[in-house]
Amino acid sequence: MNKKTIEDVNVKNQRVLVRVDFNVPMDGSRITDENRIVGALPTIQYLLKNGAKVVLCSHMGKPHNVFNDTLKLNKKEKAKIEALPAEEQEAATAAALEKAKGDVTKFSLAPVAKRLSELLGQEVKMAKDVIGPDAQEKAAALKSGEAMLLENLRFHAEEEKNDPEFAKKLASYADLYVNDAFGTAHRAHASTEGVAHYLPAVAGYLIEKELRIMGGALENPDRPFLAILGGAKVSDKIGVINNLLEKVDVLIIGGGMAYTFQKAMGGHIGNSLCEDDKMELAKELLAKAAYKGKRIVLPVDNEAGNAFSNDCLHITVHSQEIPDGFEGMDIGPVTRELFVNEVRRAHTIIWNGPMGVSEFPVFAEGTRAVAEAVAANPGITIIGGGDSAAAIQKLGFADKVTHVSTGGGASLEFLEGIELPGVAALNDK
Repeated sequence: MNKKTIEDVNVKNQRVLVRVDFNVPMDGSRITDENRIVGALPTIQYLLKNGAKVVLCSHMGKPHNVFNDTLKLNKKEKAKIEALPAEEQEAATAAALEKAKGDVTKFSLAPVAKRLSELLGQEVKMAKDVIGPDAQEKAAALKSGEAMLLENLRFHAEEEKNDPEFAKKLASYADLYVNDAFGTAHRAHASTEGVAHYLPAVAGYLIEKELRIMGGALENPDRPFLAILGGAKVSDKIGVINNLLEKVDVLIIGGGMAYTFQKAMGGHIGNSLCEDDKMELAKELLAKAAYKGKRIVLPVDNEAGNAFSNDCLHITVHSQEIPDGFEGMDIGPVTRELFVNEVRRAHTIIWNGPMGVSEFPVFAEGTRAVAEAVAANPGITIIGGGDSAAAIQKLGFADKVTHVSTGGGASLEFLEGIELPGVAALNDK
């Protein structure tokens, strides 16, 4: 990795703005999965231990954009209301403000600040706003070794628009910017890319680890190098397949996307998920693999169901002989053995996407078999974010692989070879 990290700069007595990913699932005010908070701890602890004044910032969900300090409606909401007949505007304004109040409560980062304080063993001060007077006062009063958290960045529409003035106001809190939110690094937002125009910008430990491990696997893998791709659609992963065919020795394709390949090869796939407009592309990718001497391994049998349900009638059939009225829902037992043998032979593995409809227990066996085999492999094993990361966590194998990526979309774009704006904006060594 050729980007500077927090260890390449002096942070003592420096005001440091840190972009973290605290977009955690909530049930009311209860955090139901705190993995992202725990993942940010090493960077935060390093900064506090070394005497930095830490200003943390993150988004949470997709809230109604409100200026949280005064609860004024944004321009878009105002314009909508002003377009209504005069007699309806008062009621519409009141309704919009009520929704805004609800969003402030529902999407507030206050529960995160409370939990983070407990994990760190010291208070993390919670600002009532993002760029308003409360945040400004708390940031100005920070002492070395203290931390605060700004309110949800997405209460401001300017965050996702990468508004330069908004980015400048965020940057005014600090002498140094640290990005440790790999999950949002593929988005050019004010807090991920914009602030880097106004401050020295370095990577935190999470981003450093993502780039070192995933980047290392892609650029200098211990061979054989195996990639396993699942998920629903070929169209979501065209770029990833194309890029990986340049680098891997073997590419396994499972999940819903495999049925498009099966049909392209002349198979009968019943009611299975298929992108008919991508069949020619599937043929081209198979031809490209053959030309480059790379093996694409597809399922040879599938578990198929007569309805999209855990309780449907299901049968095991050849992958190119799925009867009408049935849809492929998981890889079959012969394919599980085939894929597991490929996993056992590999020295470097990247896996992105489940092998079937793994949210249904009956159709989770393919994903479980691959997960167990990947977890048992002694080589470099990387789970590329998203559904496969959730699956490996749920199955209890997350601590048995080399790395579970914290980014869904960011991981895919990284595997596709696209430069991520939030990474590109960081200073080179």
